[in-house]
Amino acid sequence: MLTNAGILIDLFSLLGALFALWKGGVAERATAVVVILNICIGEAGNFLAPDSDSIIRLVNDGLTALLLLGVTIRYGALWMGGVMLFFAAQFSLHSFYLVTERPHDFLHALINNIDFSGIILCLIVGTAVVWRRRLRADGPARDPAPL
Repeated sequence: MLTNAGILIDLFSLLGALFALWKGGVAERATAVVVILNICIGEAGNFLAPDSDSIIRLVNDGLTALLLLGVTIRYGALWMGGVMLFFAAQFSLHSFYLVTERPHDFLHALINNIDFSGIILCLIVGTAVVWRRRLRADGPARDPAPL
C-alpha cells in the first residue's frame, strides 16, 4: 500500500531525476534513468506481487546499486560516492528485515524514506554542480568596457 509519505518520496525522487535529465551531464542523466527504473520496478512489485515485495525491493536495490557502481566507476563524480553509501545502507536495511523476517514497521519506512531521499539529494546536488560549471564555462564573452 502506498502511503502519503511514499507518494511524497516518489514524487521528490521523480522530480529530482527529471531535474537531472534536464540539466545534468552524462553521469547525472544515467543515474536519473536508473533511479526512475528503480521507482517503477519497486512500485510495480508492490502492486503486482505484494507478498514478494520485500524480495523484489532487495533485488531491485541490489541491481540498482550495481548499475550505479558502473556509473560511478565510469564517471567518478564525488556525489556518486554519497549515492553508493546510501545504496549500501538501503541494501543493508532490506537484507536485515528479510533475514530476520521482521515485518516492515515504522522504523523500516522511516529509514527507507530518509535513505532514498539522501540518494536523490546527492543526485540533485551533483546535477546543480554540473549545471553551474557548465554555466560558468559557457558564460558571456567578456567585452572590453564601453568608452
